[in-house]
Amino acid sequence: MVTVWAMVDLQARIEELWDRAGELSPADGEAVATVTGAIDLLDRGEARVAEIGADGGTVVHEWLKKAILLLFRLRSIETTDVGPFEFADKLPLKHDYAAAGVRVVPGGSARWGSYLAPGVVLMPSYVNIGARVGEQTMVDTWATVGSCAQIGARVHLSGGVGIGGVLEPPNATPVIVEDDALIGSRCMVTQGARVGQGAVLGEGTILNPSIPVIDAQTGEELSRGIVPPWSVAVSASRRREYPGGEFFLPCVLVLKHLEEGQRHDKSQLNAVLREHGVSA
Repeated sequence: MVTVWAMVDLQARIEELWDRAGELSPADGEAVATVTGAIDLLDRGEARVAEIGADGGTVVHEWLKKAILLLFRLRSIETTDVGPFEFADKLPLKHDYAAAGVRVVPGGSARWGSYLAPGVVLMPSYVNIGARVGEQTMVDTWATVGSCAQIGARVHLSGGVGIGGVLEPPNATPVIVEDDALIGSRCMVTQGARVGQGAVLGEGTILNPSIPVIDAQTGEELSRGIVPPWSVAVSASRRREYPGGEFFLPCVLVLKHLEEGQRHDKSQLNAVLREHGVSA
């Protein structure tokens, strides 16, 4: 485990390299070693790109994003053969899954520099560099976890879910899905959107910071791109008039607020959706 002082020193060295990034090349062994050290921290889960602060806001550790961006400048493309498949990339994949307590089904992969906590299950899916996936989370078939996305514990990312990557600029907020959330099949959560703890996002919902999140009972706009904790939300639309006519723009509708700590099993969720006239 790296000490606080070692972390501070590493951060200072990454910032110094960032200031002269244009001078760097794969031949710069010292720079490669420094950046590799930072990526190894992400890979082991000893550091993370972003987290929720004491005030409930998102804290982005920009220096770690800078380390990822520097990594692409400092590494050359290498060819890797895996069985009958050939890959040409700058980054290796993660390995030693069994020792980490992670289950990976054939077709599932994660890049070095991502962190998979014990109990994670990867179906044929993909986790990109800088991402963090919490304990007992399921990344289901054809789901993707983009660069720097932060996925909590006991989350289910259902089949075909797209969690967008947010790498540039370094201060940009990545996607955060908090503990105990359920993201329905084919949802797209992108551009720094956030799904609160215990929330359920219905199938096919698109969530980003431009999408209003509206309370179905009051009509109040709760936020843009943030689904509140312990709620059930689905994709919807609302009328807007323009000089060219009347159109329907997407929104996310919060159908129900749950009691804190309340969990949904499938039958309960289907009952909530049927109650509001949404296909189960």
